Amino acid sequence: MKLPFPHSASGFTLIELAIAMLIIGLLVGGLLAPLAAQIEQRKLTETQKALQEIKEALVGFAVTNGRLPCPDYDTDPTAAGYGVEDISCSAVPATEGYLPWKTLGVSDLDGWGTKRIAATSPRIGDWRYRVDRNYVTTTGFKSFALMPAPPSPFLDDLRVQDRAGNDLAAAQERAIAIVFSAGKDTSANLANALFDQIYTSDTPDNLVPSDPGHFDDVVAWLSRPLIVNRMVAAGRLP
Repeated sequence: MKLPFPHSASGFTLIELAIAMLIIGLLVGGLLAPLAAQIEQRKLTETQKALQEIKEALVGFAVTNGRLPCPDYDTDPTAAGYGVEDISCSAVPATEGYLPWKTLGVSDLDGWGTKRIAATSPRIGDWRYRVDRNYVTTTGFKSFALMPAPPSPFLDDLRVQDRAGNDLAAAQERAIAIVFSAGKDTSANLANALFDQIYTSDTPDNLVPSDPGHFDDVVAWLSRPLIVNRMVAAGRLP
């Protein structure tokens, strides 16, 4: 009598399992990539929105106090002066510090920021800030409200350029205050890494990852005419 063949064992072979895992991995990866891009776009949008609020706060401070605030140079987040403008910043040389966010009542960090708990904590997402020293005293805007104004209305040669070296503000009306986020990589890139008086603004690299010439610093600045016009409208000038 001829016996029937035994039934083959049901289930997946190792090759089939490997193919299934590969397909699942590709599907998950395809979902995660757009999600990561959306998260980065949200952080960038938050940063740009916060910078607009900071600019308005700086203008409001100038209108109220007749001057721009000094940077904050404190490094210890537990110190009373942390996030508060320094008493003076008119000494030579002028240096870049951090935004006095408590003084202005704005957010302390950009979209990628991490709160610091000790003086040794790294600076991740703190707003960098620099101001022309002619406009940190109450006589600044009164003395240099009109053009031309002898001597030069600019004590510090603060300029903002694109990555090709083109000034984004007219040379005769260069920036008097600059605020920027170090962006996704948390490092000030190109000219911004030099703590020089020339700052660079460009399209963030997370929007154009195929172009390594870009960087992700998000820069905002204020000009003298903008603040003077607001001060005139508020009756603080002339």
